[in-house]
Amino acid sequence: MNKLIPILTMVFLTLSCSKDKKFESKGFAVSEVTEDEEGKQVNGLKTDTLKFETRPRNVLLTGNPNHRLTPIYKVNYTKKTKKPFTGSNSFHANWSERGESDGNQWNNNYMPGFEAVYGYNFVNVSHYNHETKTENRFFKKPVLIKTMYYPASSKDTLNYQPVRRKFHMISVYDEDTNKDGFINVKDLRRFYYFDINGENKKPLVPQNFSVMSSEYDHINDHMYVFAKLDQNKNGKIENKEEVQIFWVDLNNPDEVGIQYKNE
Repeated sequence: MNKLIPILTMVFLTLSCSKDKKFESKGFAVSEVTEDEEGKQVNGLKTDTLKFETRPRNVLLTGNPNHRLTPIYKVNYTKKTKKPFTGSNSFHANWSERGESDGNQWNNNYMPGFEAVYGYNFVNVSHYNHETKTENRFFKKPVLIKTMYYPASSKDTLNYQPVRRKFHMISVYDEDTNKDGFINVKDLRRFYYFDINGENKKPLVPQNFSVMSSEYDHINDHMYVFAKLDQNKNGKIENKEEVQIFWVDLNNPDEVGIQYKNE
């Protein structure tokens, strides 16, 4: 997908984020839950179903021509007209790269070698291998994906060296951790690694943390992940809970560690 000029893109992302915040808290039901328009639980008014329709969006090109990805979205229905609609792909961009003269050409990607896609009620990813002619899903059941980082198709460089990523990272709400009957942004947000085939999932941050944000270190090619510890184990994130910083070596994602921890 071609990216617009910086100013227009930033305006678009701002508007998209505002729209996402309006809708993102809903997610989808994982148990029999009813509530009224104010979000209070009541009897006899079902807000969602445990099984729901999904639709694919456009195909994402990765840096390897054998690997193609298709984001899958939940089908939603407007309250008044009952017309179906889905979310669409939006992309995080980075306009602060140091510049081609410094050997860093990221082509406005979020990090060199990675594109970052998100969207409203983004619930799974389909991977297709053109060499083996096979398709597989990243997740066995629907989840609520916050951001997927995937190998960019652009020719990025970092410190004058070409950057070719061979794995994916996904931040996701995949469990009803607060036991309210829904998977949504009120649950713990996990962060996973997947190999180039969308398989061999493993956590990059411990499961009892909830991811908050990230930063990129172009000197070491590390990603720093800020996450809150669920100290009271109630499946919720609260203001007073401890924040830790984890690092991920993007050259070798098997190497992870703690950058900062409260004494």
